[in-house]
Amino acid sequence: MTTDLSVATDLGVLRATVVGAGPPAVLWHSMFVDSHSWERVVPTLSTRRTLILVDAPSCGRSDPLDRAADIAACADAASVVVDEVCSRYGVDRVDWLGNAWGGHVGMHLAATRAAAIRSLVAISAPTFPIDDSLRQKIRLLKPLYRLIGPRGPVRSAIEDGILTEHTRATDPEAVAVLRDALAASGKHMITAIDTAILNRTDLAWAARAITCPTLFIATEDRGEWSLDQAQAVVDTMTGAVATTVLAARVIPALEQPAETAQKISAFWNRIDEGQDHR
Repeated sequence: MTTDLSVATDLGVLRATVVGAGPPAVLWHSMFVDSHSWERVVPTLSTRRTLILVDAPSCGRSDPLDRAADIAACADAASVVVDEVCSRYGVDRVDWLGNAWGGHVGMHLAATRAAAIRSLVAISAPTFPIDDSLRQKIRLLKPLYRLIGPRGPVRSAIEDGILTEHTRATDPEAVAVLRDALAASGKHMITAIDTAILNRTDLAWAARAITCPTLFIATEDRGEWSLDQAQAVVDTMTGAVATTVLAARVIPALEQPAETAQKISAFWNRIDEGQDHR
C-alpha cells in the first residue's frame, strides 16, 4: 500500500510517495527525473525500510521553483521533510538515499544536521562543482531549452548525459522514465538546472564533517566521478566506504537496479546489525 505526503518548505510544497515497512528512509532523485526513477529498486528496498520517495522542486508532483536556489537551500527544504517524517514515525533519525542531486543534498544535510541522519547513501554524486566544459555546454543549451522545451536536440543531449548508449538502445522503459519526467516538468526544469547543477559548490567540507555511516556509489560510465575519485574522498572521512556499479552512467537504480539494490541493502544490513533504530 502506498500513501502520499506533502510538506510545505521555502522551496514550495514537496510531495512524496510512501511505501514499505521498517525504519524510514528518505529518497531524493537525480536531475531530469523524478521519484519514479527509484521504482525498479523499490520492491527490494521497501522490505527493509519505509521509503519516502520525494519529488524534488520543479519535478514530478512538487511545486516548481520560483527562483534559482542552491544545494544549501535544497538541504534546508529537505530538513523540513526529515522533521515531518521523524514526527510521523516517532523517530529522531532517518536514513538518506540520494542520487546525484539527492546525494549532494544528503551530504549537506548529514554535515549540518548530523543528529537527524542515521546513514547516508550518495549515488553518482561528485563532491566537486561541474567543470568548465560541462558548464559551458549547459549554458549553450539553456536558451534552446527555453525556446522548445525538453524536445529534439535538448532531450537528446540530456538522454546522452544520463543514460548509457546500451540503455538508450535496449531499455525503452528506462528511456520512458526520463522522458516522462522531462515532459512533466517542462520548462520549470531550467530553474532546477541552475539550482542543482550550475549552482553546485564544492562539498568536500561536508564530506569531512559527516559522522554517520556513509556509502558512496560511483558508476563505471560517469566520467566525472569514478570509484578512485570517490575513494579519495572516503579516505578523508570516518566510517565511509565506496563502491561502484558497472554499465551505468548517472542513475544506476534505473539502469542496473538489481546490483544497486543489493549494494544498498547490504549497507543497510550492516547499519541494522550495528545500531538500533532510534
